[in-house]
Amino acid sequence: MKIAVEGCAHGELEKIYDTIAHIESEKGIKVDLLICCGDFQSTRNLEDLNCMAVPPKYRDICTFYKYYSGEKTAPILTIFIGGNHEASNYLQELPYGGWVAPKIYYLGYAGVISVAGIRIAGLSGIYKSHDYHRGHFEMSPYTDGTVRSVYHIRNLEVFRLKQLSGRLDICLSHDWPRGIYHHGNAEQLMRFKPFFREEIERNSLGNETCEELLNHLKPDHWFSAHLHCKFSAVVKHEEDRMTKFLALDKCLPRRRFLQILDIPSEGDLKLHYDLEWLTILALTNHLLSVKHVPNYMPGPGGAERFSFTPTEEEKTFVQEKFSGNLEIPENFVPTVVPFDPSNSQRTFNQPQAEINPQTTLFCDTMGIDDPLRLLMMLKKQPLNLGSAVEIPPRNDESICTGEDEDEEEAVPEEPPAEEENDTFVSFSTTDNLMETSSENVSVTPPVKRFRGRNQALYNAPEES
Repeated sequence: MKIAVEGCAHGELEKIYDTIAHIESEKGIKVDLLICCGDFQSTRNLEDLNCMAVPPKYRDICTFYKYYSGEKTAPILTIFIGGNHEASNYLQELPYGGWVAPKIYYLGYAGVISVAGIRIAGLSGIYKSHDYHRGHFEMSPYTDGTVRSVYHIRNLEVFRLKQLSGRLDICLSHDWPRGIYHHGNAEQLMRFKPFFREEIERNSLGNETCEELLNHLKPDHWFSAHLHCKFSAVVKHEEDRMTKFLALDKCLPRRRFLQILDIPSEGDLKLHYDLEWLTILALTNHLLSVKHVPNYMPGPGGAERFSFTPTEEEKTFVQEKFSGNLEIPENFVPTVVPFDPSNSQRTFNQPQAEINPQTTLFCDTMGIDDPLRLLMMLKKQPLNLGSAVEIPPRNDESICTGEDEDEEEAVPEEPPAEEENDTFVSFSTTDNLMETSSENVSVTPPVKRFRGRNQALYNAPEES
């Protein structure tokens, strides 16, 4: 399978697809799957744009809204994780993953799926120690603090990923795993990004939880972004296993933001839930917290269960909930009115939180909780249910682009070092090509009444 891996998208979806189309035409190949490693910016309208943690002057609607509205259709099946520049209100509606637009799938806070036999795991967000042990307490409209903390990684998702067994083909994170530079050409990296040197020398560059996951899961490939440069490394594990690491730049001219890989696959290009991951979600639902206070995971020495790697019996029980069919339904429906460039009206309001019908269907099927819905009940907020909206057809082709500014977690830009060439994509392939296609089907899911399985845990007022 030809897989295009992209670094930070920063909303430039049209440019990424156009670049892939150019490569396909020039090389005579067909790319089957696009993977984006964060800062995707799935902003549907100006209200979403105001839920993004960037200074107002850098907020640009870009082009995702065209794929959300149906004005355009993604030419390639696309999978992405969240970074630190996202429409967080929209992604919060899909904590376990879901379609943000036809053929564009978000992996959720953390997620594992398979496509054509390739098993892919992802962890969204960036690491900040002061939020790591907290619950998912944020909700739109955000404050100046929660608009940033909402995309910080939580220990629950890392704990769940550590329960996985079996082989993983690909892992995704926005942050780099800490210490990954020791397994590649660190000197070249520091020549290209000299301000990395101090952090590399004290071994603090990157995400320590991703380092733990890399050493625990030992995937064949690990892809990251965030630091806006290309870097590759090979991590050797025990038993002759190794992980090939690749980080890529953001989508700008003359940057190395895209690479095409050829990974063995089998089957069609339909997305499938990972049964082991689904079972882990079910077994750890009681560990979910939506409070601001610390939420610690169980471990050895306690009275409660701390290992949730599922048994075959537990997996069979969950599989029966889906009647044995783990194909992810293509059930995207638009739930808000998308941006219309012909309308000059501007808004600076953040939207109220909404429940997404995809998440409601998934949670009811699984018998687990939607963290956003729990939070809305705790806050005594109305349970707004996003529903399909009529979107009038448009023929305009207005494109808004512009460079954004990273927040404090990201690093300042530096000009390329002399040894870096001028190309903004790199390419590797073999003659072995599987050409398949998939048609998108949009289905409105039945929405069931949510039963609030964890509601009793959140009757008390929220602690500060």
